[in-house]
Amino acid sequence: MLYRPLGRTGLEVSEIGFGCASWWAKPAFDERQAARLVHAAIDLGVTLFDTAASYGAGQAELRLGRALQGRDASRLVIASKAGSYADAGGRVRRDFSAAGIRASAERSLKRLGLEVLPILQLHGPALEELTPELLAVLAELKAQGRVRALGVNSFDPDVIAHAIGLPELDVVMVDYNVMRPDREPLIARAAAARKGVLAGMPLAMGHTGLKVASLKGPQDLWYAARGLVRHRREVASGLRFGFLHRLPEITGSQAALAYVLADPAVSAAVVGTTRLAHLREDAAASGLRLPGEAMMRIRAAQRGLR
Repeated sequence: MLYRPLGRTGLEVSEIGFGCASWWAKPAFDERQAARLVHAAIDLGVTLFDTAASYGAGQAELRLGRALQGRDASRLVIASKAGSYADAGGRVRRDFSAAGIRASAERSLKRLGLEVLPILQLHGPALEELTPELLAVLAELKAQGRVRALGVNSFDPDVIAHAIGLPELDVVMVDYNVMRPDREPLIARAAAARKGVLAGMPLAMGHTGLKVASLKGPQDLWYAARGLVRHRREVASGLRFGFLHRLPEITGSQAALAYVLADPAVSAAVVGTTRLAHLREDAAASGLRLPGEAMMRIRAAQRGLR
């Protein structure tokens, strides 16, 4: 596993991060298996673990915290998110008030079993929610030593562009993959401002390999339903990149990750999985380079995207 600096934060993270979300965080996925994946990731050299207060109906942080009990977490960079949370009924709510963010950060520390949260990100804020009061409470949390680095996770380019210009924020997490080349100018701007950049959805939710058609377990049914309901256009566009899964000496997932990590401004690509074989495959992508011809084919396919 190779490691990269995270902007100006002083933190160093593994090129491949582990996403503690989605099916991994759900009660339907056995917690012992979830913990084994965390332990395997650590053994493979993964140091970045990304989660959020709202993932798994609020259970993801608790599950990750339990998995880390008894483990040396001194090298680990745990990232969580505030601003969205799960209510008593498991429904996701939003609260970007200063008081709400402070309370969320304290709950995250308790659930994760940490004294200091290495990274706290605002989870999908709207531009108007990035108020001076909110930024002030974030700065207070950092000054008090409760969090080390602050950031924003958003799929809205306007929000990311605004966040890059905010001195209080250290990190941005964007949806960057072969199907999102439009994120590259934003990533370059973030790097110029010395912000750390985390790439979410680096595998494009498996759409390049038509994951929605590969059903081997209950998690596959869940991912397929989500893809067909919420991301039909992305599923169709992903067919343009099917050649990634036919390259010699590199798997489709590894090729997708190598594309993301070819940008030196990206500190880490965060992947989620519930299968040990997939975790090992993704971890092995660290340090891999795409053949020049593959990169040219990616650029050609990208020109056909809307």
